[in-house]
Amino acid sequence: MSPARLRPRLRLLLLLLLLLAPAAWGCGPGRVVGSRRRPPRKLVPLAYKQFSPNVPEKTLGASGRYEGKIARSSERFKELTPNYNPDIIFKDEENTGADRLMTQRCKDRLNSLAISVMNQWPGVKLRVTEGWDEDGHHSEESLHYEGRAVDITTSDRDRNKYGLLARLAVEAGFDWVYYESKAHVHCSVKSEHSAAAKTGGCFPAGARVRLENGAQVALSALRPGDRVLAMGEDGNPTFSDVLIFLDREPAIRRAFHVIETLDPPRRLALTPAHLLFTADNYTEPATGFRATFASQVQPGQYVLVAGVPGLQPARVAAVSIRTAPGAYAPLTKHGTLVVEDVVASCFAAVAEQRLAQLAFWPLRLYHSLSWGSRTPGKGVHWYPQLLYRLGRLLLDEDNFHPLGMAGMGS
Repeated sequence: MSPARLRPRLRLLLLLLLLLAPAAWGCGPGRVVGSRRRPPRKLVPLAYKQFSPNVPEKTLGASGRYEGKIARSSERFKELTPNYNPDIIFKDEENTGADRLMTQRCKDRLNSLAISVMNQWPGVKLRVTEGWDEDGHHSEESLHYEGRAVDITTSDRDRNKYGLLARLAVEAGFDWVYYESKAHVHCSVKSEHSAAAKTGGCFPAGARVRLENGAQVALSALRPGDRVLAMGEDGNPTFSDVLIFLDREPAIRRAFHVIETLDPPRRLALTPAHLLFTADNYTEPATGFRATFASQVQPGQYVLVAGVPGLQPARVAAVSIRTAPGAYAPLTKHGTLVVEDVVASCFAAVAEQRLAQLAFWPLRLYHSLSWGSRTPGKGVHWYPQLLYRLGRLLLDEDNFHPLGMAGMGS
């Protein structure tokens, strides 16, 4: 995005954040009194055979890999929950109640979509023609076998509505939506317990940072008030105060993208929606690098690494995916930090480092003045979730990672 296009959005976002600042000083987000409701944005129907996001269904950016068929006799059957929402019509042609069974994530999205359908078309309800499949009616490795997919129509079976129905499903939070047939729309979600469902803007627990005294410590041992190696606005190394954890979940496992360089050798693991700084060619100074989602980094690009002296470009040799325990996302005063000697952003989900740094100004001020707690909490902080919702109103879709709020740790 050009600076000219970004500048009005920066001013508008700053104004909103100034209005929100009093809420940031309380215990949670409050209502902005006197704010004008923004007109709802126009919904664009999906075209026939279009899917969203524009990646294959069983990939990390969509609903994730197939994990195996669930049978009534299997241990995983307890993952399914019945949906008795009276605002949804279930076809249930097998007369077994199977179409009502689904994962909790699928149920939540479906219930949200049911409300949207009634609001969009008064008197019309959401209709489910296929849910969990225990009889083998779908293709091999279909997510219907795991209760993670539904085929839907409207109750009036008006096919002219199905393109917009697909868009409403995207808005309701389904992880993959496909206008698959003239007769229905296919929707699916991530696994409840898979690493893909819990990807956040984080680093694994064992990832190390360098303190001002020269010691290297794991992120699991880092505390607010510590000073860690980071990158300043001028592209030079600096030490920056750790203010808070935007996400801190010691007990879970997540999927991480592993970025490896050879000269000098570095190896950084971070979640797909997290930002780090890349360039397509050898670039000096460091300010020539741009913020890039980890999942978009390719071999042959350059990342910034800690060298002697200062920071230097290093060519990416390999990119892979692995799971690891823990998820930690510290926020520093400068909005950057050096993890495993690789420069990374503190931010995720939105591909605008400068905008993110500005948007987190109230939170940085709050904690810089020592008003915030020095005891790190657990889970995703409410503030980035609030900013994400605001960003969806102000920014173009191409600014966001395909994982959406999953990229923040849903």
